[in-house]
Amino acid sequence: MSASRRIQYVSDADGKPVGVLVPIALWREIASERETAYLLKSEAMRERLSKAKDRTTGTSLADVKAKLGV
Repeated sequence: MSASRRIQYVSDADGKPVGVLVPIALWREIASERETAYLLKSEAMRERLSKAKDRTTGTSLADVKAKLGV
């Protein structure tokens, strides 16, 4: 595990683990995986995500910004 992904354990005075420090990049990865797992529990959302993943057309961010005037 690279230094930027190293989890650090926090111990009390008796040496018992009481917490952890997780690098933010790893935390974001974990949170993203949890969100995806939550979304996949719903059949409707699973279908929407599958369709979106396979989509080859759409509107670019630049076009959306232009349409919204931002």
